[in-house]
Amino acid sequence: MNTLKTTVLMALLMGILIAVGGAFAGRSGAMIMLFISLAMNFGTYWFSDTIVLKTYGAREVTADDAPELYNLVANLAANAELPMPRVCIINSGVPNAFATGRNPSHAAVAVTTGLMQALNYDEIAGVLAHELSHVKHRDTLISCVAAAMAGIISMIANIAQWAAIFGGRSDDDENGGFIGLIVTIVIAPIAAALIQMAISRSREYEADKAGGEICGNPNALANALEKIEYFSLNGPVMSQATTSTAHMCIINPLKGSKQTFVNLFSTHPPTSERIARLRQQAIAMGK
Repeated sequence: MNTLKTTVLMALLMGILIAVGGAFAGRSGAMIMLFISLAMNFGTYWFSDTIVLKTYGAREVTADDAPELYNLVANLAANAELPMPRVCIINSGVPNAFATGRNPSHAAVAVTTGLMQALNYDEIAGVLAHELSHVKHRDTLISCVAAAMAGIISMIANIAQWAAIFGGRSDDDENGGFIGLIVTIVIAPIAAALIQMAISRSREYEADKAGGEICGNPNALANALEKIEYFSLNGPVMSQATTSTAHMCIINPLKGSKQTFVNLFSTHPPTSERIARLRQQAIAMGK
C-alpha cells in the first residue's frame, strides 16, 4: 500500500512539473517539462546519491578514517541483512543524518560531526539504524527524486517571479495569462511541498519502528530524536540544508528557521509522536 501511495505521489509531482511548464510557456513548455521530468527520473536514479552527498559536502570515510563509526554501520547493516553502505561525514555542528542511494547495493549513510559529538554510542546506533531502514525499504530513491523535482519547481517559480517583476512575461491566453503565472509562482511550489511532506511522513514512522528493531533499543533512538530536535529548535540552521532536501534528514534541519514557508510545510511528523511510539515499542520489547 505504501509503495502504491508513493508511486501515485511521484506521478502527481511529475504532473505538477508538466503543468508548471504549460502555465509558463503553453504546450511547448509542457512538452519541455515532460522531457525534463523523464530525464530527471533517469538522472536521479543513477546519480541521486552523488548529487545529494555533494550538496551537503559529505566526505566518504573508511575503517581507517573513522573506525568506530564505520564498524558500527557494518554491524547494523549485518543486523538488517543489508550490503555495507558507504559511510560519509558532513562537516556541520548541527546534529543530523540521512541516507541516500538508488538501492541497497548503492547506498550511503551520512552523519554530521555535530551528531557524533552530541550523541552517545547507543544513540548514534539508533540514528544509523533508522537510516538503514530507509535503505532497506528503498525510501532513499523516492526521497531523492522528490527533492530534485521540488527543487526544479521552486527554481521555475523564482524565474516566473522575476519575469513578472521586470515585465518579461506575456499575459496572452496562449502562455497561460495571469492565472498561469499565479499557478507557477504560488500553487505549484505549495503542491510540491505537500507531496514531499506526504512522502516523508508516511515513511518516518516505519523507519523509526524498523530502526528500533535493527539496533535493538528503541529508547536509544527516542533519546537521539529528543537531542536532535532540541538542537534543531534552539541552535543554528544547518547551512548545507535546503527546502528541497530537508525531508531526507532524520529531523527537519530547517525547523529553527524563521522562514514561514519552511515551518508551515513540515516534511516530518511531530517528533513528540515519533518518540511516544518508540517508547511504546521499547515497552513491548521489554526494554
